[in-house]
Formats: sequence, structure tokens, C-alpha cells
Amino acid sequence: MSSEKNPNSAPAPASNFIRAIIEKDLGQNKYASKKWAGSPGDAQHHETGEVDFAKIRTRFPPEPNGYLHIGHAKSIFLNFGLARDFGGICHMRFDDTNPEKESQEYVDSISDGVKWLGFGWENHGPNGSESNLYFASNYFDFMYRAAESLVENGFAYVDEQSADEMRINRGTLTEPGKDSPFRNRSALENLARFREMRDGKHADGSMVLRAKIDMASPNINMRDPAIYRVRRAHHHNTGDKWCIYPMYTFAHPVEDALERVTHSICTLEFEDQRPFYDWLLERLADAGLLAHPLPKQYEFARLNLTYVVLSKRKLIQLVEEKHVSGWDDPRLPTLAGARRRGYTAAGFRLFTDRIGVSKADSWIEYTILEDCMREVLNVDAERRIAVLDPIKLVIDNYQEGRSEDCFAPNHPLKPELGKRTVQLSKELWIEREDFMEEPSKGFFRLTPGGMVRLRYGYVVKCTGCEKDANGNVTTVHCEYLSDTKSGTPGSDSVKVKGNIHWVSAAHAYECEVRLYDRLFKEAHPGEGDRDFLDDINQSSVQVITAQLEQSLQDAKAEDSFQFERHGYFVADSKDSVAGKPVFNRTVTLRDAWQK
Repeated sequence: MSSEKNPNSAPAPASNFIRAIIEKDLGQNKYASKKWAGSPGDAQHHETGEVDFAKIRTRFPPEPNGYLHIGHAKSIFLNFGLARDFGGICHMRFDDTNPEKESQEYVDSISDGVKWLGFGWENHGPNGSESNLYFASNYFDFMYRAAESLVENGFAYVDEQSADEMRINRGTLTEPGKDSPFRNRSALENLARFREMRDGKHADGSMVLRAKIDMASPNINMRDPAIYRVRRAHHHNTGDKWCIYPMYTFAHPVEDALERVTHSICTLEFEDQRPFYDWLLERLADAGLLAHPLPKQYEFARLNLTYVVLSKRKLIQLVEEKHVSGWDDPRLPTLAGARRRGYTAAGFRLFTDRIGVSKADSWIEYTILEDCMREVLNVDAERRIAVLDPIKLVIDNYQEGRSEDCFAPNHPLKPELGKRTVQLSKELWIEREDFMEEPSKGFFRLTPGGMVRLRYGYVVKCTGCEKDANGNVTTVHCEYLSDTKSGTPGSDSVKVKGNIHWVSAAHAYECEVRLYDRLFKEAHPGEGDRDFLDDINQSSVQVITAQLEQSLQDAKAEDSFQFERHGYFVADSKDSVAGKPVFNRTVTLRDAWQK
């Protein structure tokens, strides 16, 4: 049965550069006087609050335009884990500033994923309880006010160049950009134009609001970046109130500041955006809109994992073009898919601790993730017997209609879990590979004249087999040695090298089992000029009918087991019903891809 542990009960991971930064900041009392009014807000709002009881504030800010994936798990454990370890709070914030790609379905799935990993946003402190679940769209009013402040102070202007003109005039990595012909309008002109944008008087894409910084900056991101655009689209939270929306690079630092985030932890692709992050917050603080100390952004290397794609665009393509059955397909690297596959939150915690946090991009082998899941499941999953490729074994000298109890430990590492009863009868199911009429060298299982032990049962001697018209073996015959039953004084009277598992044909549960493998056959799907879809592993799932020990018929959705000799399996959360579970293979007992 599943015995999922709280993934947050493990010891804190080894130190890394982000932890060192936080330790230094706390040692210097950098945030000791920071005020918090109990909810996000501007400088005036927080001035009414008390000194923040949270020593640090981090945030996990997913955009609700897709399902969370394995890379997000790393960020979740990092942000929530740092807050937990340093006496702080991590905010759950939906960065829903792009109305065209967002939906409530994604909001719900993201919330479920964070909770499944063991984290929440209801927090309790000396000033009372607070829910730290936030939506960036709730800050649109302030963002608009902040944009007007930039315009009024000469730090932003409305640009009416076409997208192509803006791109050409932006310059290159070696050549400076050119000033827009609209760059030197007066603040009053820009303010009037911006309000016309807000009031819907201009067409989508006809103009943008740009920050006024430096078109000759060596950092292209500082060459007057766009901060607002005209976009008529229905928003899942604000409806049709707005026809202008902030750009992410503008919205994100504002959101952090309103929430009094101390350490804004991003992946490395945002490193070049950090100067704008700091520039913007300083201008808004100078205008009296935001309070010091301001958030600081820090970047770490995102997760690059072999044999998967983590690009949202590619994941959406896989789902929409039906290369997979949905966002929760067990072959996908989404958290919903991983959970349905039988991966565990504790396994992801071990994985993120093991790969660590660094500033250097690198590739992580998928086998490391699989090994972490094996390591956790080896401890947590009870053992059961399953025959995945069944062939009939008949014990000719066993009494017809008779059955007897054999006893199998529920977990070899946990004797306190005791033993369970498995029935033995005249006809059994065994694995097809456990019989060879003409054995190869080193084969110690069933062969004519050979002897093996039926695990937890008797020693049997093979007497022959039956075949169909095509020469395929259909039934194996044997005789049992009645004084050799496991657990009895005579169990060691006959020594054999082979030991095979089995289930009673009269008591077995016939079950659908899905043998999942990697979705891609190449370590780097789509590398070079290849289409990543050409690298799909056409054998990534095999659906079989297996014979399982009777107790597995009572398994509930998401119960995990080790099927002896085969690997770890989970009762499917979607297709299992009471009394008729369907099982998915989570991971084999060892690396099946090892070359």
C-alpha cells in the first residue's frame, strides 16, 4: 500500500549559493525593519503594518498557461523550502498577466500540484493567520498607476512604431539601437496617449508603452523595453475590464515588491532582465509608490533533463495533437502525469536535493530521477506478486480442488508489517520466461527434469510441457515435493538454484497492466534539425493482461506496490474502480536503458 511521507520532513539539503546569500542577508539584519500590512500593497499600505514576522519572503509564480512539470518541482522545493528553513513564508502567486493563454483549468491543476508536493499557502504568525495565495491580475490597478507615474516622471513614452520598425531600430548585440521618433514627446502628450490606450481608442498592436532608458545600452533588454500593450482579450479573473495588459518583465518586479518579497529566485534566462528589474523598482520607490527594502532577483540554472521535453510549447503540442492521452498521460513530465505514473512527492524531494542548485547549466540524466523514485519506493512500497506474461503450470500430483495457505512478507525491510496469505492450488500462473524446454547456459529455472522452488511454497520438479499446433508451449507440468514447503523443517532438505514466483490460477486477479517506458527514444529530442516528434518512442506504452495475486484486487487508486522481480507499480488514479484496479508501471527495478 502507498505510505506517502511528508516530503518536507527530510533534513535540510546541503548549502548552495542562494542559501549563502540568505544567511548573509539575515546576518546583516537586512530585512529586520521591513513592514508587512498583512496583504500586498504599496508603500503607504505597508507603512500601516507591523514589522514582518516572516524573516524572508519568497514566491512561486507560475503562469497559468499549462500544467506544472518536473522543472517546476525543483523551483517549488527551492522557494517553499528556503522559506521553511529560514523562518519565512513562500507566496503562491499566479502570474496571470497574459489573458490569451490562461484558463481556470491550469489554475486548478497548478494548485493541486503544489499541494501534492506537500506545500500550502495558509500561514500563521504572531499577527494572525494569512492566506498567501495571490493573483498578479489583482494588481492591475496598481500596475497602471505605476506606469502613469513613469510617464509623468519622464521614464516612459508611448511608441507608435510598427513591430517591424521597433525590431529594426532596436539594434544588435554589436550595434546600438536608434531612438524612436516618438521618444521625445512631452509627459503630457504621452499621458494622454496612454489613457487613450486604456480607454480602447486604439487598435491592438498599434502602439505600446515603453520604458525610457538607453537605446545604446550594451544590454538589449535595457533599450527602452515595452511595458504595456493594447490587447483586447477576455481575462479569466478580471473579465473585460482591461484592454491593455502589462508585459511580464514589467509586471513581475512590481508583483514582488507589492508582496514584500525579499529574494526573487528565477532561472538563468532572466539574468539579463535583472538590470531592468532593479531600474524599475528604484524609479517606483523614488516616486513614493514602493517601500524599501526592495526585492532582489537571483538566478539559478533551470532543470535540463534527458529523454524529456520541458518546453510548454512542445508539451501543449503533444497534448493538442494527441500524441499523448492528455496532460496527465503517465509518459509526460508533467506533475499530473508523474503522479499518475506513480512517482512520489518524496522521490521528487530526494531528486531536487541530489541534483542541487547551481549557476551553471548542465544536463541531468533521467536515470537519476528514476533512481530517486526507486530509492523511495523501495522503502515505502509493500511487495506483491504479479505474473505479467502468464503461462499455466500444473502440479500433477497435487490434489484436485485443494488449496492451501502460503505466507509472504509484506515488506522485507519492515518485518513489523507482517505477512499476508497467498493461496496455492493445483494450477498456477508463472512467467513464460521461467520455462525453457532447451535451457541456455546459466538458466536455473524450470526445464524438463529440473527443479525450482515456488517462492513461499514447495520445491517442484518439471516433468514436461504441452504445445499448440504451432509449437508454442501452452502448459508446463511438474510434481511437487510435499515435505519441502517454505517455513517448515523440511524446506532445506532439497537444495535448488532457481526460485520463481507464481499466483494460483483459481484465486488470481486478471488485470489490465500498462507498461510505461520513456516517451522519447533519444536523450535530446529534436536535437539539431530534427523534429522532436520524430524522436517519439513508439513503444513507450504496452498494455497487457496480467495475473495478479488476489489481494491486489482491493487496491485503491494511487496505492503503490513492488511487483516482485518486475518493478514498482501504482493503481491508476483515473481508470481504477473499486474492486477493479488498473496498474501502471512506475519504474523497473533497475535501469532498463543501461547500455
